[in-house]
Amino acid sequence: MWKLSTRAQAVFDRVFPERQIYHRSGGTVHYISVSPWQQAMLAAGVTAVAGWTVFTSVSYVIGSGNGSFASAEERDVARYKRWVQELRAKDALSRTLLEERTDAFQRATSEFEDRHQTLKVLLDALEGSDDLEVSALRGDDANFLLKASIDEADRRQGLNRARPSGSLERVGVRARIDKLRAEQKEFLDDAEDLAVQRAERARGILKLTAVGTGRIEAQREMGGPVVAMTALSPDEFDTPEEAAFAQRVAHVAARLEEARYYESIIDNLPLAEPVGVPARLTSNYGLRVDPFSKRPAWHNGIDMAAYYKAPIAAAGPGTVTYAGLRSGYGRLVEIDHGHGFKSRYAHLKSISVKKGDKVAIGDTVGLMGSSGRSTGPHLHYEVWFHDKPYDPIDFLKAGRHVHQD
Repeated sequence: MWKLSTRAQAVFDRVFPERQIYHRSGGTVHYISVSPWQQAMLAAGVTAVAGWTVFTSVSYVIGSGNGSFASAEERDVARYKRWVQELRAKDALSRTLLEERTDAFQRATSEFEDRHQTLKVLLDALEGSDDLEVSALRGDDANFLLKASIDEADRRQGLNRARPSGSLERVGVRARIDKLRAEQKEFLDDAEDLAVQRAERARGILKLTAVGTGRIEAQREMGGPVVAMTALSPDEFDTPEEAAFAQRVAHVAARLEEARYYESIIDNLPLAEPVGVPARLTSNYGLRVDPFSKRPAWHNGIDMAAYYKAPIAAAGPGTVTYAGLRSGYGRLVEIDHGHGFKSRYAHLKSISVKKGDKVAIGDTVGLMGSSGRSTGPHLHYEVWFHDKPYDPIDFLKAGRHVHQD
């Protein structure tokens, strides 16, 4: 055994004195003697077992705690990852929706800009008409869609769909688009009505001349359309609405072209008085007694008398195609008014124009005289349409109707 110091031995003996354990059984007493060193070894063993128990328990508790903490942290990380994935998915969806909305607004903007330009052409063709409401082509609404598409893109770029005003603003955009469409339709309706009225008025005036529109249509040379339109197959348009709009515009443009065609004829017809001063009718158009042969003969024009050297005026604008002497007519001026119409001024004292001159309505082309086959100072006046003479009185009546309007 180990040797202890005297002082340590004394402490050791006090803590672990020799002990005897008595045990009585069947009247016999037995005892067991436990030495100090046995007690010390027993105490050391108990202490070691207790220490080991405490150590393992504490280690288990600490280990379990660390595992719980690690598990909670992993759950948080997983949850954050899910949030990030959801946000990325929402961001991708929002960007896709933004692109779709932007493309839709760009298409709408392009469509309305094209419509705007088309309707402007029609408006220019109807210039001077005060019967049309054209608010769809004027003011702030004309450029509204371009700004609307930009505002819509800017609003969605923030990806802030929580604002309640967003839906209201989109409703406002749709409402203004619908309003523009309605105004454009109203404009086309009004334009067609006005074109029809103008064409009917022009037909009525042409009917008064006895030429009528039937003969004019037979000789018609179509010009270019008011609105240039290519093939109008529905397959060539992005939407049925665009195809319907193009068909509508083409229909209105055809109506307007018809009105303009007839009006251009009327603007150049010889409808004014050919004598620049008050004159009297001395011989009508048609069958009459020839003043020289005293026999019935066909008279291709009318005779109008005034004083000698009275001014003779162009009855309508045109180009001088003849200016000189011609058998029977004496001194003659012939003016081409276009569309197959010509006027002739005969028996003049003198001629003040030459071939190729452009004349306006009322311009003096000569002076009244009695040259050629004539019995006295007067104007022999004729109107021709495609090499056929017509009664000038009908043209003068039509001219009075035009001037009254």
